[in-house]
Amino acid sequence: MQESKIINLPKILDERGNLSFLQNEDHLPFSIQRVYWIYDVPGGETRGGHAYREMQEFIIALSGSFDVVLFDGKEEKKFTLNRSYYGLYVPKMVWRSMENFSTNALAFVASDSFYDEHDYIRDKDLFIDEVNALKI
Repeated sequence: MQESKIINLPKILDERGNLSFLQNEDHLPFSIQRVYWIYDVPGGETRGGHAYREMQEFIIALSGSFDVVLFDGKEEKKFTLNRSYYGLYVPKMVWRSMENFSTNALAFVASDSFYDEHDYIRDKDLFIDEVNALKI
């Protein structure tokens, strides 16, 4: 899968509780413009199911666990996120969905741009067409 990867974050161990953090380009390949989080996902539900033409994301399981399924137009790959000291970098033009949320899972997402509905590709066939057009 092109460019998608797990990025480990700093982990400061302390008997009182551990601490992890991220600082824009120190840890991510982009500057953060927006963050959001997903929580209280009912059992069996899937989130996502879209791609972005330009936006990049970094997804962390702050609590609990879930799977992120990525599809680049040819290959599908599943990443299980279940620790708060690493996350998944997802570049633009990758179809993503999130599934198998554990009880009380909390997904934190940092992105490099503000919300823009026009950046979304919500039809998988259209996504595949656009990916193929980029390869010509």
